[in-house]
Amino acid sequence: MITSQQMRAARALLGIDQRQLAELAGLSLPTIQRMEASGGQVRGVVDTLVKVIGALESGGIELIGENAPSIGIGRGVRMRETMDGRAANAVGSILFDQARSDADKE
Repeated sequence: MITSQQMRAARALLGIDQRQLAELAGLSLPTIQRMEASGGQVRGVVDTLVKVIGALESGGIELIGENAPSIGIGRGVRMRETMDGRAANAVGSILFDQARSDADKE
């Protein structure tokens, strides 16, 4: 399936906002907003998920599942372990990691 993080990253790669994704998928803006606001894997009606995935894929996005190889070519984004071997944060932000590191030092 798809995670809310993948949806946001895919939109960023395509350079579109939530409204444009809603139009491409034939869904309402509140539906896209709800899906992206959920934490982790997006839950919803299968038909709705299929519409979003189809819209992203038609724009050239390849959704990669965890530990799955990529068969495409070109640029992409994928979560991996951090440099010190820890699993990546759900947030996956350098700024978040730095803020947390600074807070741990205090």
